Amino acid sequence: MAELAEPACDVSVVIPAYNEAESLPELIPQVEEALRGTARSFEIWIVDDGSTDGTFTAVEALAADRPHLHALGFGRNYGKAAALAAGFAAARGRYVVTLDADLQDDPAEIPHLLAWLEDGNLDLVSGWKQRRKDGFVKNQTSRLFNWVTSLTAGLRLHDYNCGLKAYRAEVTDSVRLYGEMHRYVPALAHLAGFRVGELPVRHHARRYGSTKYGPARFLNGFLDLLTVLFLTARGRSPLHFFGRLGLLFFAGGAVIDGYFLVYWLTGHGLRLRPLLLLGVALVLLAVQFISLGLVAELIVAGRHPEHEYRVARRI
Repeated sequence: MAELAEPACDVSVVIPAYNEAESLPELIPQVEEALRGTARSFEIWIVDDGSTDGTFTAVEALAADRPHLHALGFGRNYGKAAALAAGFAAARGRYVVTLDADLQDDPAEIPHLLAWLEDGNLDLVSGWKQRRKDGFVKNQTSRLFNWVTSLTAGLRLHDYNCGLKAYRAEVTDSVRLYGEMHRYVPALAHLAGFRVGELPVRHHARRYGSTKYGPARFLNGFLDLLTVLFLTARGRSPLHFFGRLGLLFFAGGAVIDGYFLVYWLTGHGLRLRPLLLLGVALVLLAVQFISLGLVAELIVAGRHPEHEYRVARRI
């Protein structure tokens, strides 16, 4: 990891926004009020994730007399993970705070998160919406999601997907986001050796627009959880993951085929049996998995990760 540049300010606030033109004129003054109360220098980055309702135009109007307000506009909708990744790359603060643009996260909680980050000697503080103002289905699926993620990642949090978080810049510089991985930032940071904590925060009901949550996002989230599990299990090497599976299959195939080899050497005739075919298939699978792990090692060793988003406009 390259050495971090000297921070240009104390706090960078990154706000991903998708069709939130109505919310931002209320949100930005609230964020400014919360930060000015801390006597810290700050900047605000709005990342417009391909909105179609004039969100970027609304930010342009707000930024006209606010030198601390900046924005990035995507050419199309790439998703929240890409928006956060772009915001993290642009942020120049010693600390980075994220929150959603829909007015459900309370900016007044930002000073508490920053204080907990410093006083608790933590690298990431994740908000916990103890009293969520969402529907029954969303609340219950979120409980299941948080329980499974905590069990998988080995980090017990009540609310992985809370948009309100505070980070040291070292965390946002290190964690790579894509797909729906934004909800697993605390897990990825924990697995990378950073210190992660949690703080209860206020949550408000949505006032404008409609939720972007749906069955597809729930399914995608659990598929990305498998990715986190893989990244954890493979021990930083694809061959560690695929190689172990390959050796397991090879051991099973070797036992079965060894049995038939001894059977044949003792003078018995061999016939085509399902068990014999299974033994051969397991050995072939072992070769395939180990070969896949070696190919993956070559890809990882020669790959230079690129951000999968395009910034079309910038303030």
